[in-house]
Amino acid sequence: MVDNIPILSHVHDGLTIEGYSRAAVQTCWRVNELKLLFDVGVQPWDFMGTPTMFISHAHLDHIAALPAYVSRRRMMKMDPPIIYLPDSAVDMAWKVLQTFRSLDRGAMPCELIGLLDGDETKIGREYVVKSMNVHHTIDALGFIVYQRRHKLKPEYLDLPGEKIRDLKMAGTEITTEQRVPVFAYTGDTSPKGLDNNPEFYESKILISELTFAAPEHRRSKIHKHGHMHVDDYRERADNFKNELIIGSHASTRYTDVQIRRFVKKALPGMLDDRLKLWI
Repeated sequence: MVDNIPILSHVHDGLTIEGYSRAAVQTCWRVNELKLLFDVGVQPWDFMGTPTMFISHAHLDHIAALPAYVSRRRMMKMDPPIIYLPDSAVDMAWKVLQTFRSLDRGAMPCELIGLLDGDETKIGREYVVKSMNVHHTIDALGFIVYQRRHKLKPEYLDLPGEKIRDLKMAGTEITTEQRVPVFAYTGDTSPKGLDNNPEFYESKILISELTFAAPEHRRSKIHKHGHMHVDDYRERADNFKNELIIGSHASTRYTDVQIRRFVKKALPGMLDDRLKLWI
């Protein structure tokens, strides 16, 4: 493996969160057990083997390494990746890939699929990814990964196993689907992205942006540019039902020491120790 990008890693309830995120620099995430990537502002060599990606929006720190990801998979004789992104960005992203094809003299095989608010994408038999509009300066989506669980309908609970088997073989629908939100990613957004999609607050793991933290930075301006301040977290502390909240995408105006100091001053309990700063 080639170690070409600074990557942090954290494991929670069997899911390994890996990546790097800094505002205006680069953002990329992988959830290895789900075989999913989120955003491609940079392309760690080791992430190349993951064939499915969701891109939140088309700002360069979230999409700039798309040609590298596609080209490397082709170079390593891997299957073309499937890449989901906001529908309005598909045509231009395809043109970028074709421009690099001309520059690089190498094919850019991939499938680009546009998504709209509310679209659901099945990932294997067990998971589905729901896309939701967030609030940024360009079209942007957040994503929730639901695990699909099937539970026997109440009217069949007391039946013997062979009777349940016979009903199933006869084509009777004997189960109901339950969806458990196991992972969520907001991408870049103002607080409206959370508030308009309360499902984010319910996911077991939430990665959201926490770009600004200094008390002197005006939230009205921050929100106008589609970002959040630590005080937005403080005001919504009771809304977060998540087991793990990853605050990411910190502004380059701060050192790591400053970010920790500002956030811990605003949130001394770090949301009951559920908030992890990705720095």
